[in-house]
Amino acid sequence: MAADPHRPVSNRPPEADPPDTFESLVAAALDGLPAPFRERLDTVAVVIEDEPTPGELAQVGAPGLLGLYTGIPRTAYGASDAALPSKITIFRGPHLRLFRDPDALARGVAATVRHEVAHHFGISDARLAQLASRHG
Repeated sequence: MAADPHRPVSNRPPEADPPDTFESLVAAALDGLPAPFRERLDTVAVVIEDEPTPGELAQVGAPGLLGLYTGIPRTAYGASDAALPSKITIFRGPHLRLFRDPDALARGVAATVRHEVAHHFGISDARLAQLASRHG
């Protein structure tokens, strides 16, 4: 069975995460993207990690991270010929600590996913939201 490109990969064993939890929120956020964006994410790995590493924090110069895009934005010259695939990492722990209410958590995860997808496409969060309202 082929992997669903819109299903994030979690670093936790299946028994550690009951069904319909954080992974489902990330999948729902990906499914909620406008089709023109969602359809062009087939070469982007979406993974869930518990926490950012010290190296990832240092890379962006931030005390904390909800998500991280690594790769070459699609707007960059030669991005389609990049040797390494792009990757979006969504960090579980920071979301769970910041968004305590289930509805707030779902909104926070969706906002983080949109933000990281915007990085991939080389556009601002505001432009992605504008396009979502037009194609949603």
